[in-house]
This record gives sequence, C-alpha cells and structure tokens, in this order.
Amino acid sequence: MKIDNIINTIINADCLDVLQKMPDNCIDLVITSPPYDDLRTYHGYSFNFENIAKELFRVMVDGGVVVWVVGDQCIDGQESGTSFKQVLFFKDIGFNLHDTMIYQKTGFAFPSVGRYHQVFEFMFVLSKGTPKTFNAIKDRKNIETKMGGDAKRQRDGSVVSGKRGGLPQERYGMRFNIWKYKTGGGLMSTFKLASQHPATFPENLAKDHILSWSNKNDLVMDIFSGSGTTIAMAERLNRRWIGIDISESYCEIARKRIEKEKLDKINSFGIIT
Repeated sequence: MKIDNIINTIINADCLDVLQKMPDNCIDLVITSPPYDDLRTYHGYSFNFENIAKELFRVMVDGGVVVWVVGDQCIDGQESGTSFKQVLFFKDIGFNLHDTMIYQKTGFAFPSVGRYHQVFEFMFVLSKGTPKTFNAIKDRKNIETKMGGDAKRQRDGSVVSGKRGGLPQERYGMRFNIWKYKTGGGLMSTFKLASQHPATFPENLAKDHILSWSNKNDLVMDIFSGSGTTIAMAERLNRRWIGIDISESYCEIARKRIEKEKLDKINSFGIIT
C-alpha cells in the first residue's frame, strides 16, 4: 500500500488489516483511544491489542509519538489494570514511555459508591526514540515573575545557596501534564453528530496534542477514529491525516465532520459568505 493513496482518507476497516499493509516509518503522530475493556459495546467489535501495538511501532517514524488515551473498567470491585498492561507491552516492544499524562474531566459518567468518583483517564505519550517534535504549550500563568536562585539540594539533604539570585521568568509558563477539559453534553465538540459515538474525547484534547507533538504537513493518524475528533483537528491545523474505523456508521459521521471542517476553513478565508 502506498501511503500517498490513503492520506486525508477515512478508511472503513479493521485497523490491524490496514496497518499491516502500510510501509515502515511513515506516520509522525497517532492520537487514539481504544475500546476500554467492555465499558462500551462498540457495536460488538473487539481488537487485537498486541499485534496492533507491534504494527504501530513499525509504521511510526523515528521520533514519532503515539498518544494512547485509555482508562480501566471496575470489575468485581477492582480496576482491571488493562491500561498498565498495555503501556508495559508498548515498552516491551521498543516504545519509550515519554510521559504519563492525565486527562481530567469536569464531571463523571457513573457515580461511585465504595471509592471516590472517577474523573480522569490516562494519556500515555509513547515515542519511538526521542520525540522529534515538542512544541510546548505555554498558557499557565506564572504566579511569580522570578524563579528561585541557583541553590541546590545535596544528596545528604543539605542545601548549598547560589549567588545569582532570582532568574527572570515569562508571564506564562509551560502547562503541567494534567490537562482538564469540560465534558458532558455539547461541551466535547462543536459538531453535533459526534455525540452519536459512545466514547468521544474533547476536540481541544486532540488539538493540544497535535500542536505539541507535530508540525504542519506532518501525518497524523487515528486507528480508532470514531466520530473523527483527531482527524478533524488535524485538518483544522493543516496536518495530513488518516482515519481508520471498523464501523461504517462512525466513518460516515467522521466524513460529514471533515466536510464541515473544510467548509469552515473556506469560510474563514472569506471565499464563501
């Protein structure tokens, strides 16, 4: 399969079948969220995680990044731990666990009784070698305008004071690795049909990762593209993209979403009024 033939295309197929036909070292960034245990029936489809993970490693460019957004089901009073098993397998096959990030929600879907309410999912940032791109998002307002001096804590716990004093600091600093997004009806997406998918993530989550780990014209892929959140944001941010989903009904939603993104882009340039 020539990669140029499937760029900016939504493919209705099993992602493993598509990955196996793709050439080595062709994808810059993957942002995806697999089905979590059996929290959602997802039209009865399942996926072969280990073989998919191996194919992902093969198709990623050196320095490419996979953002794996995942959570765990609570079964018989305990969490499954599937997310940890998956990330350890990714490490076993050669990926670096570059960062363990948290996607924090503003609400929760299922109230808990014997534990605190669950309001987050993991965003495992996996890289093939050292990430080739990192465009830090700096939107966290710094409380102080100076950083501490060059004092250093020694191995025995003592502190040796420096002589330079406070260092200048920008008004806005790099954000932390816990990202909070508004969730719930109408807050995840501006595209109404996206709500027909049972497990979407926020548009801004995809947008922020695309900005962080890729540059314009890089190739972004979502192997469980669903309603098309990742590929729609890739289109909006002038990246090339590939979307894969086994459900034809979700692919149709994603196609309509891409059409809207393209139309909005045309309108923004004043070509259509």
